[in-house]
Amino acid sequence: MTQPITKIAIVTGGSRGLGRNIVLNLAKRGVDSIFTYNSNQAEAEKVAKLVQEMGRKAVTLQLDTGKVSSFDPFVQSVSKALTEMGAERFDYLVNNAGISHHNAFTQTTEQELDSLYNVHFKGVFFLTQKLLPLMNDGGRIVNISSGLTRIIMPGSGAYASMKGAIEVMTRYLALELGPRKIAVNVVAPGAIATDFSGGMVRDNPDLNKRVADMTALGRAGLPDDIGPMIASLLSEDNRWVNAQRIEVSGGMSI
Repeated sequence: MTQPITKIAIVTGGSRGLGRNIVLNLAKRGVDSIFTYNSNQAEAEKVAKLVQEMGRKAVTLQLDTGKVSSFDPFVQSVSKALTEMGAERFDYLVNNAGISHHNAFTQTTEQELDSLYNVHFKGVFFLTQKLLPLMNDGGRIVNISSGLTRIIMPGSGAYASMKGAIEVMTRYLALELGPRKIAVNVVAPGAIATDFSGGMVRDNPDLNKRVADMTALGRAGLPDDIGPMIASLLSEDNRWVNAQRIEVSGGMSI
């Protein structure tokens, strides 16, 4: 009996939070990963060890997704990692890495906006472009947006606007990559209790309750609400889902 070919995912920002959960849930489904970290190599290695304990492969690579000049060397590192994993190409790309921002429209600086643009739009745009030659036809891309593109919270306008741009880009990618049978979707998590934004949803009881009160299912989200969903979206179970914005928020502000 022929053994199924192992799928390989690239996940940016895989050392913590949602990215970590995505990598681990892909491993549970038999998917190997190449995932990036920005500065915390030790945490990345912990995640890789957990993946290996599940009997899967994981390679960690450093990457600042806001620095496009580093992408060509990164792609070379990906190619080398794929060879070490016994493959020439990968199957899934999850553009997850991000930075937070909370400031009023009138107070947001050019530097703040540039940082958001570099990480959340420009970086996603060009990293995807540069990785596409290494992606298998029939692969899948998931971009990460935010419930804040629909749920308007004061002080989140700059961040949410970049995520809105990613939602538009996702639909264009789905059409342009259609001839290669690559499906492209965008997942928009609601408020999730992680260390993102300084752990504000996780560690601030008042904010956590406020989120719970505005959510139909009565609580803030957890990483385990997101990782399994994305792993499922990348699987053959959802092969006909394409060009969609999928909000995973437990029913916030409905």
